[in-house]
Amino acid sequence: MLSDTKILIVDDDELTRQVLSSYFENEGYDVSCATTAEEAEELLVLGTVDLILLDIRMPGKDGLTLTRELRVNNEVGIILVTGSQDEVDRLIGLECGADEYVTKPFNPREILARAKNLIRRVRLCQQVKSADNDDYILKAFDCWKLNPVRRQLIDEEQTTVQLTEGEFQLLKCLMDHVGQIMTRDQILDQIRNREWVPTDRTVDVLIGRLRRKLGDDSTNPRLILTVHGAGYLFTPKLVDVV
Repeated sequence: MLSDTKILIVDDDELTRQVLSSYFENEGYDVSCATTAEEAEELLVLGTVDLILLDIRMPGKDGLTLTRELRVNNEVGIILVTGSQDEVDRLIGLECGADEYVTKPFNPREILARAKNLIRRVRLCQQVKSADNDDYILKAFDCWKLNPVRRQLIDEEQTTVQLTEGEFQLLKCLMDHVGQIMTRDQILDQIRNREWVPTDRTVDVLIGRLRRKLGDDSTNPRLILTVHGAGYLFTPKLVDVV
C-alpha cells in the first residue's frame, strides 16, 4: 500500500516542501519533511525511509554530503531536487550516489514517475534482504561475486558493496557483453529507461564510480578498460555460482 511507503522531503525552501509534500500525500504516500540535512538525519534514525527528495544547497551540511554519507550503507532511493542548472552539480550528484537529478522549476508528475520507479526497486531490495531464501545464482568474476537480486558486490571476505541502480545497470551491461568493446551509445541504449535517461557524460561518471567500488585503478584499470576513441571493455571471465 502507498500509505506504507515513506518519503522524506529535505529542503530549506518552504514552498518546495509544501508543493512536494501535498502532491505525494494526495497520492497516498506517508510524507515527512526536514529543513536541513541534520534534521533529516534525526528522522532517518527513527525509521526506514523508501525515498528521499533532497535539495543540494542548504544551510549547514549540504545535500551532496548527505547523499555521500547515506550511500555508505543505505539503499534508500535518492532524488536530488535543486534550483541549480549547473551540469557539474548534476555530475557530482551522480558521483555521490544519487539515483536521479531534477531541477527547479519541476513538474510534480515527472518527479512522481521517477519516484514510483525508484520506490519499486528499493522495496524489492528490502524484501529480498528480509527473506531467508538465498537460492539464486551469483555471477563471479575476478575476486568479486555479483548478487543481481540485491544489487550487491561481494568480495572474498564476504564484505558487501551496495550498487546504485545506475551502477548495477552499467555493470550488468558490461557483463552481458564481456570481451566486447561497448561504445557510449551502445551502453546508453542498454541502461536507459523511460524514467531515467542518462547522458553521454553519465556513462563516464558511472564507470568511475564502478571502478572505485571494484578497486579498479582508473589510471591503470584491469577490469574495465578504456579503449580510446571507441568505448569500454569488460575483461574478466564470468562464472555462475549458486
